[in-house]
Amino acid sequence: MNNKTLLCIVGPTGIGKTALSIAFAKAYNTSIISSDSRQFYKEMTIGTAVPEPEELAAATHYFIQDRSILVDYSVGDFERDVVDILPTLFEKNDVVIMVGGSALYEKAVTHGLDQFPDVSIEIQDSLREEFENKGIAWLQNKLQQIDPEYYNTVDIHNAHRLLRAVGIYRASGEKMSDLRSGTAQQRDFKVVKIGLEASREDLYDRINRRVDIMLEKGLEEEARKLLTHQELNALQTVGYKEFFGFFNNEYSYDEAVRLIKRNTRRFAKRQLTWYRKDTSVKWFHYETRHTDIVQRVSDLLMGDNLN
Repeated sequence: MNNKTLLCIVGPTGIGKTALSIAFAKAYNTSIISSDSRQFYKEMTIGTAVPEPEELAAATHYFIQDRSILVDYSVGDFERDVVDILPTLFEKNDVVIMVGGSALYEKAVTHGLDQFPDVSIEIQDSLREEFENKGIAWLQNKLQQIDPEYYNTVDIHNAHRLLRAVGIYRASGEKMSDLRSGTAQQRDFKVVKIGLEASREDLYDRINRRVDIMLEKGLEEEARKLLTHQELNALQTVGYKEFFGFFNNEYSYDEAVRLIKRNTRRFAKRQLTWYRKDTSVKWFHYETRHTDIVQRVSDLLMGDNLN
């Protein structure tokens, strides 16, 4: 399949990746794989900005709302499933689109997952007990001390990922930021990555407006329906966990909205920190016409360059 191409569209949340992916899918009459680690779940529609029905109808999509939050689904599962399905998709098309803002999930497919040291049950239990007694701020500070590089890219509100990184360090002395820089696995397809970018002011404005639209669509009600499952890893997600705090009388509705917007902006900053390190990404301003981006990428695939 070395004449086949996986075209990855990356960038921060709210930048317009979905619309661009559909433009490419139409141009190549091909399918779209979602690498958004939360759009997998059928209970999470509004808060994960699942494509609108007309967008889903415009191209065949995979890995969107195809499982429940009650079913564990790891990045390793995603890597396996995508690598398994790609040969079938490549039988129909020379190009397949993958789009999403979950950088680790994109990397799992394009690069492969790194091998991590085992963490004993004793260390896991001890660390979780400390976390339950001291809280997430303690866990965040611990990670920042031992691995500031990973701290600057990980979702610092995702206790599962923080526990894993600190646990690996306790077990082996290895930092997650070092372990994630391993040799890429051999894939039998080419990878082309394009990213959308904006000024910080424009991006933050888009994020704030996007949150307002989610609220109008019923994000609060969607989160309330999931309150009984608030401890699940899938729900340690911006837009949900802030409302859980409101439902649990920790702060006001207005504060919940403020936190959602702030944490979404912080998440976008971490996404950019990650992707800026990937020199293979060709960046386009988010206002560039889709037809222009499609044409320039088509030139690349035909042997020209993107400059």
